[in-house]
Amino acid sequence: MGFFNRFLRLSPLGAAFHLYYKSGLQEDGWFRSYCRKQPIDAQGNPLPWYSYAAIRFLEPRLSPDFRVLEYGAGNSTLWYAQRVRSVLAIEHDSAWVKALTPLLPDNAKILHKPLEPKEAYTQAAENPSQPFELIIIDGRLRNRCVAAALQWLSDDGVLILDNAERAHYAKARRLLQEKGFKYLEFWGMPVGVPVNSSTHIYYRPNNVLGI
Repeated sequence: MGFFNRFLRLSPLGAAFHLYYKSGLQEDGWFRSYCRKQPIDAQGNPLPWYSYAAIRFLEPRLSPDFRVLEYGAGNSTLWYAQRVRSVLAIEHDSAWVKALTPLLPDNAKILHKPLEPKEAYTQAAENPSQPFELIIIDGRLRNRCVAAALQWLSDDGVLILDNAERAHYAKARRLLQEKGFKYLEFWGMPVGVPVNSSTHIYYRPNNVLGI
């Protein structure tokens, strides 16, 4: 038994064994998410597909008065809907819209918009009745969506760009900084994903998250 314990302590297999049975990843439900191939917590509740650090930062700062616009629907739509006034999600995949729609509460709505013409997707929230306090860019055409979404963001609103480390999104990052946004960067393994990624939270002074 002593040899086996020493082997586990010194080998990658032992590290994996330890992570699975007693670790922060286990407590957060990372393994459950990985096996189910969907972002959920340890109890099976929906989570955004962000880094855990970003989720922990956001959750206590959300308000039931927030209006949320989200490019890219999913478990994040359900997660936000439990915590804010309303969620409008834009999604290009018709099959995914059909699967997700029956799960939505009354305060959440998904608009199915194709990627061509591009404006159909990026401008889908045109003429909202009120601006959004929180806009999430986590779908397709992210550079274009960031540029379009700024017109619907409230003066104290916050914008989230997920997977912001990708070189392809440099244009969006530059635009936001040129517009006077600062950002917080949350690196780490996203829910159920075995690689590091970065979630950026962009804000201006006197913002709704109190940053």
